[in-house]
Order: sequence, then C-alpha cells, then structure tokens
Amino acid sequence: MRKKQILKFNVLVAVLILVIAGSLGFSSLKKAKKNVHNINRVTEPLAYTVSLESSDVEETPMQPPFLGKSFNGFKEALAFKESRGDYFTVNSLGYMGKYQFGASTLRTIGVHSKSDFLNDPELQERAFIANLERNKWVLRRDIEWYVGRTFNGVKVTESGILAAAHLAGPGNVKRYLRTHGASGFADANGASIRYYMRKFSGYDVSHVEANKAAKI
Repeated sequence: MRKKQILKFNVLVAVLILVIAGSLGFSSLKKAKKNVHNINRVTEPLAYTVSLESSDVEETPMQPPFLGKSFNGFKEALAFKESRGDYFTVNSLGYMGKYQFGASTLRTIGVHSKSDFLNDPELQERAFIANLERNKWVLRRDIEWYVGRTFNGVKVTESGILAAAHLAGPGNVKRYLRTHGASGFADANGASIRYYMRKFSGYDVSHVEANKAAKI
C-alpha cells in the first residue's frame, strides 16, 4: 500500500514538472517571437538624402559627330554649328534647314521652292555641295594667295575660307582676305569670319571642284 502511494506521488511530481517546463518553454517561445517582430519593425521612417538638383548631375553637352578632319567631318561640323544637324528647322531670320540657307542663296543655285527644300534632306545635301563649289570658284584666287598666311591671329586654310563663305558670302570673305582681316563681318548671332576661319580650319576639302555654274 505504501509503495502505491509513493508511485502516485512520483507520477504527480513528474506531471507537475512537465506542466511547469511546458509553461516556461511556451513563454520563452512567445518572447522570442516578439523579439523577432521587434527586430523587423520600422519604428521611425528611414531618412534618405538624395539631391535632385541639376548641379549634381553631370550633363554632357551635345557635340557634333566626330569624323576627324575629313570632308564629312567638315560638312557635319558646319551643319552642327548652323542647326545642330536639323534638316527641318527654320530660324527667326528665315534661314532654313540643316545648313541654314537663305532664300537668295538657294535661288542662285537653282532652288526656288522653300517647302520642297525644307522637306527634302537629299536636296539640302546637294545644295550644300553646289554652294560650296560656287564659293570655291569665286574665291579660287584668294585660296591660292592667302592660304598659309595669318590674319588676326588665325591661320588661313582652304576649309576655313569655305566655311566663312558659307556664313558671310564669298564677297565678304574676299574683302576680309584682301584687307588682311581689316574688313570684318558678323551675323545676327555675332559669328564672324575670323571665328569661322578658326573653328573650321584644317579640314580636307581638296576634292571640292571650283564651279562657276554650280546648280542643283
């Protein structure tokens, strides 16, 4: 009888220990889960400082396509200066297209429709070549006499002369060269013969033929 009582007591103690241990384990587990949740909870908004000012962003200025000192390099650099290469633009003074031709120059080389010219890139390219050939004929002697000389700190080159003639017309360039730079010219934007001679110096335009009757 005494043995049975002892056995019951031991069983009761064992059950009590299991209940206490289970309670403690469950409480620890709840606490652990609560700690995990606290770790992942954002109690305050995160502060990011990102400047959106334009001064913080490096901007690459637009540049003409680099084609070296070839004829295509000359043509595209001049077009970029005139219109950023836009075939369909007209400026406030009425100059048109990629190379910014005026109506009187276009008539001289055989173009009489402004709308046809403005909407035809191929026609604009042909007009550029025809005008270049005509200007080279007008300035043929000046190219022979003055290339290699220096006026106003700028060395005279054939491509510089032809670029300046595109800007100012061959007559103004002829006067500039024959007065050794004393007779100047600047367009409405302040671009001068000297500036164009310097900016477009040294390109290969040797294959351009001088042609008095150049037309489209």
